[in-house]
Amino acid sequence: MDRKEALDLIKSNVGNKNLIKHMLATESCMRSLARYLGENEELWGITGLLHDVDYDQTAQEFSKHGFVSADILKNKGVDERIIYAIKAHPGHVERKSPLDKSLYAVDPLTGLIVASALMHPDKKLSSLDTEFILRRFKEKRFAAGANREQIKSCDEIGLSLDEFIKICLEGMQSISEELGL
Repeated sequence: MDRKEALDLIKSNVGNKNLIKHMLATESCMRSLARYLGENEELWGITGLLHDVDYDQTAQEFSKHGFVSADILKNKGVDERIIYAIKAHPGHVERKSPLDKSLYAVDPLTGLIVASALMHPDKKLSSLDTEFILRRFKEKRFAAGANREQIKSCDEIGLSLDEFIKICLEGMQSISEELGL
């Protein structure tokens, strides 16, 4: 599946514009990580883009999140590595590969970065740096839905928290217009 097909699939399954922005942010982080780690940027990007394609259908039954996506994507002939990572990102199955582990850690970080941008005076990603986000990370009540332990699992792919945040922030900054930040 190419990016255009993935976007078409998202538009037919996801109604919430902010969720679509989250999926775009996740894609940008995953692409940045793939470049940094020497992985397949297209595979990683599509994984990030599609990771919540079933969210509207599973929001009330979180135990099905990822599995409904897997069914949708299998019928589209999507690479099994993408499907497995999407099933693993909510924590329902074991994370095995760097792709699985990266998606798991990236998912909540995008929310922390967006919340950091929104509390900044100019509400722009371009105004943020790693230190600013790290300070917000340490504030437990700030963006409380952004699971800190999940974000810190970036050490499973050999990255420090600082490196991980920097790579993802740069990815999101590269699509700031699409994100409206």
